[in-house]
Amino acid sequence: MPYDSVFRPDLFRDRVIVVTGGGSGIGRCIAHELASLGARVALVGRTREKLEAVMAELGGDAARVFIHACDLRQEAPVVAMVEAVLAWAGRIDGLVNNAGGQFPAQLRDISLNGWNAVVANNLTATFLVSREIYRRCMETHGGNIVSIGADWELGMPGMGHSGAARAGQETFTRTAAVEWAHAGVRVNHVVPGFIASSGLDRYPASAHDVLRNVTRRVPLKRHGTESEIAAAVVFLLSDAAAYVTGATIRVDGGLHNNARSSFYEVPDHDRSRPFNGFPLYRRPAVLQADD
Repeated sequence: MPYDSVFRPDLFRDRVIVVTGGGSGIGRCIAHELASLGARVALVGRTREKLEAVMAELGGDAARVFIHACDLRQEAPVVAMVEAVLAWAGRIDGLVNNAGGQFPAQLRDISLNGWNAVVANNLTATFLVSREIYRRCMETHGGNIVSIGADWELGMPGMGHSGAARAGQETFTRTAAVEWAHAGVRVNHVVPGFIASSGLDRYPASAHDVLRNVTRRVPLKRHGTESEIAAAVVFLLSDAAAYVTGATIRVDGGLHNNARSSFYEVPDHDRSRPFNGFPLYRRPAVLQADD
């Protein structure tokens, strides 16, 4: 059963798009949608077995899908990854900075190693991959970069290391959008809310009730889908967003807008219909208690 995208099938015909963190969750879904729209996809991540599984899902054609396992937090492996993608495809037209990760912890309890790991996963990797692809290809040929972030504007109590990294990721986006505009490069940012993705299953049991019950605070009264994030990414990569750069698009069901609300409670409802075009999607185990 093919991916049910709302975009036309040949939207990215033969364009080469790198997706970091492409072996699972949102990155896997993005890769499937891009491939369904004609893109040649380079899947990058730390675990080769996961990348190989997604490549097989996409048909296993080495001319259409490329995989490269490396640590995106380190400069030398990133340089080698970009060289490998260029050797495979000859160019890079788009980049989706999706790789990242964090864990719940209060600031007083975060070790230096824990802080550095989260900042490296979410900010340093975004910088290194974006810079290297810009230097090696996009500075000459143009292109589009979309980074997947998180909502940090009210701080991130309980995950301050991630909040600091995500704030840096957004300011990087805004700066790169200006500095690289002359080269024909657009740089944008997607901020997911609580998405029913496999990434939720990596959180400890102590966080499960929060993950399940957060929909009470979401005006649309549900979790988002991986496809809804992928659709926002596809729009920003597409020519329809040709005049959009330095922008942040929230895909969070209105959660951010309701975060400061003290005098209004959104009534319970079931009027928001989710979009899910990904036939291989599986609801994360942590949320199955809601079913």
